[in-house]
Amino acid sequence: MSKRRLLVPYKSVLFHSRAQRGSYENSRMNVGKSGYRVFSANSTAACTELSKKITERLGVELGKAVVYQEPNRETRVEINESVRGQDIFIIQTIPRDVNTAIMELLVMAYALKTSCAKNIIGVIPYFPYSKQCKMRKRGSIVCKLLASMLAKAGLTHIITMDLHQKEIQGFFSFPVDNLRASPFLLQYIQEEVPDYRNAIIVAKSPSAAKRAQSYAERLRLGLAVMHGEAQCSESDMADGRHSPPSVRNTTGHPGLELPLGKHRAPFPGIELPRMMAKEKPPITVVGDVGGRIAIIVDDIVDDVEDFVAAAEILKERGAYKIYIMATHGLLSGDAPRLIEESAIDEVVVTNTVPHEVQKLQCPKIKTVDVSMILAEAIRRIHNGESMAYLFRNITVDD
Repeated sequence: MSKRRLLVPYKSVLFHSRAQRGSYENSRMNVGKSGYRVFSANSTAACTELSKKITERLGVELGKAVVYQEPNRETRVEINESVRGQDIFIIQTIPRDVNTAIMELLVMAYALKTSCAKNIIGVIPYFPYSKQCKMRKRGSIVCKLLASMLAKAGLTHIITMDLHQKEIQGFFSFPVDNLRASPFLLQYIQEEVPDYRNAIIVAKSPSAAKRAQSYAERLRLGLAVMHGEAQCSESDMADGRHSPPSVRNTTGHPGLELPLGKHRAPFPGIELPRMMAKEKPPITVVGDVGGRIAIIVDDIVDDVEDFVAAAEILKERGAYKIYIMATHGLLSGDAPRLIEESAIDEVVVTNTVPHEVQKLQCPKIKTVDVSMILAEAIRRIHNGESMAYLFRNITVDD
């Protein structure tokens, strides 16, 4: 009589032996341990919209956590579910209260670290303090400080979008995926800008020329560059353009003019060349924008005075429509009013930063959703897949 193989049922699955059943149970346990959760670190409802869109695309629910401010303004975070051995993604959009948002992210990351999360990945579409990434006079590189704080709090990876300077990635001791919003903005230009073939891409300053060139090449359009300034801009704050300082009367060597008496020339006979103060000419446009649609591209739209001044110059040069394209729409202060009263026809930004209030104040502000690429980045990182697909057709200068 031949032996029959015993089928061991387990939750509607049939196994040929108890060993196979044990192997199945172990694999299920491993799947659970390597699962992932998505949390939102924001305490305000307006800032959780992007988190909800991302989780909807992923087909998961937001993790159960409570983030709130104590009456004394201390940040408190409570994690209400087990995260042991899992990949945790913290989505943190940055509202106007930047410092509170940073503390929420740090406290939640540390809470997850002490709850034995396997990996803690921060999804920070707009990285705060990214403009403070260079040493200015006796200041500090605050962006480097923030990178160290995030690592100390327990983050092991960051997903962000269009860093103000790509070199910021070097501040971190863990991987940083710097995604690009340009494919979404390019698609908006092609689909929503009438007669975009008659447009010209404009760089608001020579430092933005590489980004503008990348847009122009992919759209097969011309390029114009604006040079000069109306007032002092961010790139020239405390950069020594008014150096050397005023010269005091000294009794030292006549060829050496230094302002402080105790720092006079230590050796007689040394002559320093006279230094000329830096000056920038008034705003000029290199390129023909007459009878064209001018599209100014940048990474951040915050204080819009420079954009308003640029739009006026472009109008004087014959541009009949002016668009502003940027990734991060901070739109601080009176930006909505200034945009509404200016020659700018439309400001297009992504939803990396919540700006619903500004849109109500100014109908010229339009939003492009980038939750798709953020959700795909989360899925690929969790599954250990390559991120190269998300950077296809992206140039080095983008």
